[in-house]
Amino acid sequence: SERNFSALPAGKDPWYSLYQGTVSADWQIDLFGRVRRQSEAAQARVYASEQGRRGTLLTVVSGVAAGYVTLRSLDRQLEIARATADNYAGTLRIFRLRFQGGVVSQVELSQVESQYRQAMIAIPQLEQQIAVQENLLSVLLGQPPGPMPRGRAIGELALPVVPPGLPSSLIERRPDVLQAEQNLIAANADIGAARAQYFPALSLTGMLGSLSTAASDFLSAPSRVAALAAGLSGPIFTFGGIEGQVRASEAGARAATADYQRTILDALRDTDDALIGARKSAEAYFEQESRVRALREYARLSRLRFENGSASYLEVLYADNELFGAELAA
Repeated sequence: SERNFSALPAGKDPWYSLYQGTVSADWQIDLFGRVRRQSEAAQARVYASEQGRRGTLLTVVSGVAAGYVTLRSLDRQLEIARATADNYAGTLRIFRLRFQGGVVSQVELSQVESQYRQAMIAIPQLEQQIAVQENLLSVLLGQPPGPMPRGRAIGELALPVVPPGLPSSLIERRPDVLQAEQNLIAANADIGAARAQYFPALSLTGMLGSLSTAASDFLSAPSRVAALAAGLSGPIFTFGGIEGQVRASEAGARAATADYQRTILDALRDTDDALIGARKSAEAYFEQESRVRALREYARLSRLRFENGSASYLEVLYADNELFGAELAA
């Protein structure tokens, strides 16, 4: 520029090259804890994400365990269906011979064949359910659908014993409870970060480098430059912007509190449902096993009555069908 504090001499070229290289650093003094609260909120959200990951892993693991138990249950039902069909097939052969000899009527032969077909129908249905269950387990294990290896039979699997007197504080280990707790911590920290915007921010800036009009002495000692500055900034006219952020953060904290309380209540409900379900299912299984034993005796006596001519085959048919259904349910 030819217009400066000191005029250039006549004939002096106003254009020149300026070589500059600097390194600068800024540091903000966290006087009112805004950065600390932001860091606290970010860390809590990291922990919440980790608990969400744990919850997903537990869901997959429990799904695999439950799916395997279901698969072994279907295997056992298929064994019962095939054994029942073989038994009915032997009875059908005997009744066909008896029908040919004129001992039984066409009605009784049709009843026996209907009973046999009913057992045969259950076999492909159970085989389909087994294949579907195997494909489900394959997907849960992250592998292509296909057959699954088998271990213990359903009757050999032992139920885990739940010791009495467990404290309710164990629920605090649940990932969903821990995740809700960390979300609540983050929401409370957001309130502090939002309120800190009401106060001024103090920052320090430093610069160190070289500056010269000639490249040859750019890195020499006389070309060194340094600067140190401090800045103080604060809100004056925000037109309710900070107040709106504070109110939004407070509303988020109230929502996080409600979600935390709901999560705890859901955890208590799930635990109580599981404990009651385990106890009542055991009682129901005991009664179901007793019913199977009674129906076996009923089927045996009904067949003896039929062989002695004291009852029709309808009684045997009813007893066998009841026994077949009870064994599958057990």
